Amino acid sequence: MFQRFGGPEAVAGLVLRFYDRVLAAERLSPYFRDCDMRRLIEHQAKYLSAVMGGPASYSEDELREMHAHLGVTGGDFDEMLRQLRGAMEEAGFARDDMDVVMRRYASLRRVIVTR
Repeated sequence: MFQRFGGPEAVAGLVLRFYDRVLAAERLSPYFRDCDMRRLIEHQAKYLSAVMGGPASYSEDELREMHAHLGVTGGDFDEMLRQLRGAMEEAGFARDDMDVVMRRYASLRRVIVTR
């Protein structure tokens, strides 16, 4: 999927599109107020690449540690998933590929949601 979608450049473009949507979402933008977006975009691109069959990844323990201080709610997590799906639809992802990515991200609920 990683190569079929276009490799690192295409994934980086998708992540930029995703964060444009997230930062415009009233419910989600406060999470990123004091965030180093450049660093976050790099990390998200690496993680998404791995989900899509490309290089690099993070363990669930690393993801838990990265998100623990945020106090992410279930509703906010769901909104992030909606924004990711919207970004993938805009980028022309095939439905089957979207479903694979969404299942992997949804499986992280227990790692990321803390309240």
